[in-house]
Order: sequence, then C-alpha cells, then structure tokens
Amino acid sequence: MTTEPLSSHEVFQFLRPDQVETISDNAEEVSFKAGQFVYRQGDKADHAFAVLKGQVALRLPRKDGVSLLIEEVTKGALFGSCICFQLSEYSVTAQCTEDSNLLSINAGTLKALMDEDLTMGYAVQTLISRTYFMRYLETMKKLQAIVQAMPFDAT
Repeated sequence: MTTEPLSSHEVFQFLRPDQVETISDNAEEVSFKAGQFVYRQGDKADHAFAVLKGQVALRLPRKDGVSLLIEEVTKGALFGSCICFQLSEYSVTAQCTEDSNLLSINAGTLKALMDEDLTMGYAVQTLISRTYFMRYLETMKKLQAIVQAMPFDAT
C-alpha cells in the first residue's frame, strides 16, 4: 500500500519514514457503502481507522435501536481503537453515512511502534487523547442539552 494516505494525517506526522512504512505494511484501504457498519459497540477493537473519503457517524446505541450521535467524522479524521487507553472493545458504533474509503490500521502495530519510540509514542498519544477528549466534551454538551430540554416537575 502507498504511504501517502498515512503521511497526510496529522497523527502520523511524528513518524519516521520507516515507521510509516511499517504501519503501511499492516494497513489496508477498505470501502463501505452508505449505511454499512465499520464496527459495532462491543466488537473487538483491533483497528484504528482514518477517513480517506466519505463520512462516518459515531453513535452510542441503546437496546431499543435509538442512538446518540457522538460525532460525524470526515476526511482526515481518526477513529476506532484507542490504543493509548488499551481498550479491548469499541465503545461506540461506527456507521458510514456516505460511501466511504477508510484506511484500516492494525492497532497492535501502531502500539508496538509507540512503545519502541517513546518520543513519537508520546506525540501520537497526545494527539489521539486530544481527539477523544474533544469528542467527550461535545458528547457532554449534547447530553446536557437533552437533560435541560426534559420537563421539570418541582412537586
């Protein structure tokens, strides 16, 4: 696979060419049609994904089929396995809302590189953590808006 899609993403700007090549050798471009699931909440989290084209909705599902939209990610966004937190399952469901091309990155390979090169690992972890924390803050705002819109009975 070409290393160009990797080097164009902010999270990989800290990698040396040999590290980009290692990840590239353990990544593949995958295509999804609108409506297809990339993964569901609870699936084994062994890949991170970078959006090359299209849009993916990250949702927190309920048992009754209703879900809370966390974020819609587009070109350049990274989502999926959060290797820096060592989570073994995806915490949300990812579903394409448009025909999409994604780069599927083996999380174990990225984690091994981060462990070998602690300076690069720290930089990558910082970017990933910031992304996830911003998603968390936006989700809290959405939940706050839902709660504030609920009828209040003072009796």
